[in-house]
Amino acid sequence: MPPRPYDFREQIGHLLRRAYQRHVSIFQQNAADPQLTAVQFVTLCTLRERGPSSQSELVRATAVDQGTIRGIIERLTARRLVAIATDGDDRRKVIVHLTARGSAMIDRMVPSAHHITELTMGDLEPVERVALVHLLRKMTGDRAGP
Repeated sequence: MPPRPYDFREQIGHLLRRAYQRHVSIFQQNAADPQLTAVQFVTLCTLRERGPSSQSELVRATAVDQGTIRGIIERLTARRLVAIATDGDDRRKVIVHLTARGSAMIDRMVPSAHHITELTMGDLEPVERVALVHLLRKMTGDRAGP
């Protein structure tokens, strides 16, 4: 039997990338603050959930690489959504804190975030939505979820 032809359009990486691109586009078009990116929003949410965190802790919690998280923190600091301070025990360690302005941004964004999720899921049936989230969690090793 001859090998099946390779069709990149049917490959998981290609489909995941296209789905992610679609989501990012939906996010940018529907965010309560068009200057806030999806990754910046996740960073703010992580700080609200976990409290003041080091850059390394944010990298682990958000799955964003060190160089990218550094730029995100710089942009969020410039907008006064987060503040940075040195750790009392280790002056080389930077601790990121959510500001009141950052917390207010999350509050404004949450309704948009729910709407963005709905738009991203599109025409999926309720059972397909549950299955998709389950499979994505399984693929990423996040079996526990929130």
